[in-house]
Amino acid sequence: MSAAVLGFSLNDVLGKWLMATYSVSQVLVLRSIAALLILAPLLVREGAAPLLRPKRPGLQVMRVVFGTVEVACFYWAVSMMPLADTMAFWMATPIFVAVASALFLGEHLDRWRFGAVVLGFVGVMLTLGAGLDAGWKPMAIAVFGVVVYSGYLMSTRALRGTSARVLATYQMLGALVFGLVMAPFTWVPVVWVDVALLMALGVVGVAAHLAVTRSLALAPAPVVVPWQYAMILWGILFGWIFFNEVPEPLMLAGATVIIAAGFWLTRMELRDARKGA
Repeated sequence: MSAAVLGFSLNDVLGKWLMATYSVSQVLVLRSIAALLILAPLLVREGAAPLLRPKRPGLQVMRVVFGTVEVACFYWAVSMMPLADTMAFWMATPIFVAVASALFLGEHLDRWRFGAVVLGFVGVMLTLGAGLDAGWKPMAIAVFGVVVYSGYLMSTRALRGTSARVLATYQMLGALVFGLVMAPFTWVPVVWVDVALLMALGVVGVAAHLAVTRSLALAPAPVVVPWQYAMILWGILFGWIFFNEVPEPLMLAGATVIIAAGFWLTRMELRDARKGA
């Protein structure tokens, strides 16, 4: 999981660097092509049947739409905001998932989880306050991206019986189609060095996703998922090294509150898991 978090953080650095020159659609196209090239030999082992005859196709399409929009929102937001600030918003995902699960899946939100949700939203508001210098547009895009990402995670959870490789392939195909549709309106010439970097986005992304899948196979989710909060530390470090970004105290306070709320929710999950056992 630590390796996956580092991989995602490096991907974010590459994405922010390339978004200074290229459009979201170009990034999605070349990233998806590289990822599909990596996934192709892995899919050969499973055969074509799971890919051509998906279970619950409507939900599969919804998941692909959620995932594609979320990635586009992240790259769009990080092109206008500091790296650590953008990551801080995405760290609030467990808070949004907890609320969405209570609203749409009928899951119980007890007083302790409700307290964690309230604390998490306080952290989000602090982070919003820190990002005022960037304007409301990138922050609105980031919040919308996190909401969509929550839908992506919930739909992924509902499709947990489907192979992770098949789910990743659908996701990359969806992003490729979206990028190809939008690319003619925003395409700019690409130099070969940047082609390699854009392709690296796909390679590193697939490797990180496979590392997450492996970590979840080796240990329960409440044990490994909290390691994702190390992404904030990588965001601060990489933002300072590559983009000369120094996080504001208010953003650090907001990120700390969000992480505390996330650990609180994780503690509740571990408590319920022990009761179930």
